[in-house]
Amino acid sequence: MRYWWVNQNQTYRHEVDGGYLWSPKRKSSGGRNPFYEFMREVAPGDMVFSFAGQRIRAFGIARSHAYEAPKPAEFGTAGRNWNDIGWRVDVSFSEIPTVVRPVDWMELLRPLLPTKYSPLLASGHGVQSIYLTELPRAMALALADLLGTEIAAIARTELVAEKDLTVPNAELVVWEEHLRATIEGDATIPVTEREALVIARRGQGLFRERVQAIESRCRITHVDRAEHLRASHCKPWRDCSNEERLDAENGLLLTPSIDHLFDRGFISFRNDGRVLVSPVAHHESLKRMGVVVDREIEVGRFTARQNVFLEYHRDAVFLQAQVRN
Repeated sequence: MRYWWVNQNQTYRHEVDGGYLWSPKRKSSGGRNPFYEFMREVAPGDMVFSFAGQRIRAFGIARSHAYEAPKPAEFGTAGRNWNDIGWRVDVSFSEIPTVVRPVDWMELLRPLLPTKYSPLLASGHGVQSIYLTELPRAMALALADLLGTEIAAIARTELVAEKDLTVPNAELVVWEEHLRATIEGDATIPVTEREALVIARRGQGLFRERVQAIESRCRITHVDRAEHLRASHCKPWRDCSNEERLDAENGLLLTPSIDHLFDRGFISFRNDGRVLVSPVAHHESLKRMGVVVDREIEVGRFTARQNVFLEYHRDAVFLQAQVRN
């Protein structure tokens, strides 16, 4: 279990009631924000402390890894400069009957503050520029103790029952269905091309034919029977231009389990062909799926244009924050 602090002044009611965290992927300037990047490190079972109005008002247990999702409509004018597509993590929140003001407990908490990306100043006031940041275990347990014996017990529980965890898909399905409907209703696109674009969403049709012309087998499992392979987009279909949706070099042939891992950001590839494994991935599951996790493996070089799409995958899909040394 890892422990996270989230500042929710603008969006507390929406996120706690809705059971999620949501952040943009980048600053409005396009630059990286470490407190958005941290969304990619949250894993199911992690604990989240919700801070709003200078008080800890709720706590939650993460129910998913981060995944792409549109900005929630209920945010309204909150975050009007945020990008429309960001990171979402599903969280089961519970509000705390007696809220705690950290400023009242700084003699206890001050020595436990993280040296980098602390959510609190030494005075005890919150740092408003921080959205999500990780807490040291000692600080998290001290906060949990202040919040009550039940929360303290949960904070010391290393595992959350798997049956309580969820697999997100509703937000992605709604978003992709909207994109599909937009394509199907666009009279400026020839009918045959519209069909090809929609079918490419599932790695079929013209897109698959084009990928098969340059890829012959799964890069990881080496399965080469076409009936056991999927044509997987490196830059997700939902993020692509219509041209990119049918671009052969935006695709890899992968077995279904590897396609799942790649699509969800649990694995990726370097330009030199080395496999990247996300630190939040369940390694035992990956091993059972045929992914080597105890040493680096190479799967062969990619074309220059494949590398462009793989860079996008590492930057916008792969579940690893880009702020760690």
